[in-house]
Amino acid sequence: MLAVAAQTLAVTAPVFAMLFLGVALKRVRWIDGAFIDTASSLVFRGTMPTLLFLGVIKADLDAAMQPGLLTYYVLATVASFFLAWGWAVWRVPFVDRGVYTQGAFRGNNGIVGLALATSMYGDYGLSLGSVLAALVILCYNALSAVVLAIYSPGAKTGMRAIARSIVSNPMIIGVLLAVPFAYWKIALPQWLLTSAEYFAQMTLPLALICIGGTLSLASLQCSSGTAIGSSLMKMVWLPLLSTTGAWLLGFRDADLAILFLYFASPTAAASFVMARAVGANHELAAAIIVITTLAAVLTTNFGLLLLQWGGWV
Repeated sequence: MLAVAAQTLAVTAPVFAMLFLGVALKRVRWIDGAFIDTASSLVFRGTMPTLLFLGVIKADLDAAMQPGLLTYYVLATVASFFLAWGWAVWRVPFVDRGVYTQGAFRGNNGIVGLALATSMYGDYGLSLGSVLAALVILCYNALSAVVLAIYSPGAKTGMRAIARSIVSNPMIIGVLLAVPFAYWKIALPQWLLTSAEYFAQMTLPLALICIGGTLSLASLQCSSGTAIGSSLMKMVWLPLLSTTGAWLLGFRDADLAILFLYFASPTAAASFVMARAVGANHELAAAIIVITTLAAVLTTNFGLLLLQWGGWV
């Protein structure tokens, strides 16, 4: 388990490094609120959709096409969304329900989950993990767009307005544009792919620096209760329920472990970008990302230890 702990730390440590860099840059006034607004908009409208587009067209759809596992993963993700939303309606202030719900169900699968799955299971982990990540991107962005539209200040909440917020979401557009290229294996010019990769590689550093620049001790104290509640939902309760369901349905070995790693991934940086884009409580979103990323070092290793102790992986 020390090896797994080292792998988890190797994935999460750079995330924290960029977060703290954002804090430091804001403190020495190398970045300010205007930069954070502009950079967050660039990530939301440009670099992250490009990153998702590239992820879909590069996914090996044939190598890991398992209808039963993929179907369960999508259903578990949707169920997690509604469980988190239901709890938020009961226990969370109205204005923070959208951010709470998104933070509780939206995992950082493309970075943390995929890296750990590949590290533990090699090519199989990479293939299955890529397909899982590509499949769930639409779920994450569509469901997040719905719940954020409902609870964002001043947002129109009619069915037409919510549908418009979904179909106009740049991240959803990026995925949908990539589907025909991936399905029919349409080759793009190498110079175009290289340029797109340069552009997409700005996504995580920019998003994390913006999150760090937004963090402050006052905002963390103000949102601590709600942030901790959402983080517990994301890192403990929902992974426990989803992984138990997978075990009951007979998933074992690498499949069960990869499902767990994806269910137990910390909250994605995209949740901050989307919250800021719609005028929601992005400081709460930032706090949830920090708490869940820190917690992942403990919860991921404990969960894998439990699965290994039971002889299921």
